[in-house]
Amino acid sequence: MNILMLLIPLSIVLLSVAAWAFIWAVNHRQFENLDKQAVDILAEESKE
Repeated sequence: MNILMLLIPLSIVLLSVAAWAFIWAVNHRQFENLDKQAVDILAEESKE
């Protein structure tokens, strides 16, 4: 039972960090155009 006194707060801290990282990514527009990189890799570059 004593291990729960460590694991519960630790899991709450990790959940808080993950939620903060997700909110930061949304606010900094990290998820705006997810298809751009997928299309860019298919485009041929001219090597002149």
